[in-house]
Amino acid sequence: MKWVSQDIDMYLKSKEYVDTAVLPLLPVSFNDDIKQSVSMTEFITLLSIQLERQFRGRLVMLPGFSYMKSQSMDKLVEDIKGWEEELLKQGFKHVFLVTSDSEWKKSEGELQGELIWLPSIPLEHMDENYKVSILEDQVKQLLNLFVQKWQVSE
Repeated sequence: MKWVSQDIDMYLKSKEYVDTAVLPLLPVSFNDDIKQSVSMTEFITLLSIQLERQFRGRLVMLPGFSYMKSQSMDKLVEDIKGWEEELLKQGFKHVFLVTSDSEWKKSEGELQGELIWLPSIPLEHMDENYKVSILEDQVKQLLNLFVQKWQVSE
């Protein structure tokens, strides 16, 4: 379910069946790596849309957590820990953090949620059909990972 009124109404009615929250981590930079941060954010945003379609009714896709690449990783990890704590307190059994920013991998052990790092695929010059096909392939790979995590906890 997306973070929109209509979907949240559905979530409120079936809250006991929705056990997963997904938080996209979206880097922003205005330095030399601006194009790279835009590419990562675009990729994860589009991937999140496809992921939500695939698991509609089982998960809530939160609005992306945008952060400045220049911020310290310690501060960012503390912020994410706050998100995780609140989500778990609200009854979500699974918290997935989805990113293309490899910096998060260094702090993965400090997080309660499941960090999913995917290298971004530059989509800017791709034909729309090919872009959708690539994203669908990525989501298929994520399907297995999500199902594995769900099965472990059941």
